[in-house]
Amino acid sequence: MIKRIVKLTFQEDKVADFLALYEAASPRIRAFPGCRHLELLQCTQPGSKVFFTFSTWDSQEHLDHYRFSEFFKDTWSRTKALFAEKAEAWSVTEWMVD
Repeated sequence: MIKRIVKLTFQEDKVADFLALYEAASPRIRAFPGCRHLELLQCTQPGSKVFFTFSTWDSQEHLDHYRFSEFFKDTWSRTKALFAEKAEAWSVTEWMVD
């Protein structure tokens, strides 16, 4: 299982555009094979323009299938145009301690 965290910082006047884009794209992302979970989080500071997407995938292969899809390329190019800063992304796995 792969968990993916992506930090997105938007131009202040582009947050509403991003939220509309996310609302339209999220059902298709959730429908990709291997996508177990997708959520959007926003920093709690008032007026924050920093968001995180958090998703869970069955495997790196499933995540890569999504990341290299035409749908992702189109959605990401439209999302990047709204950024105030470069996105940061991490793929992580759960660390279990007995």
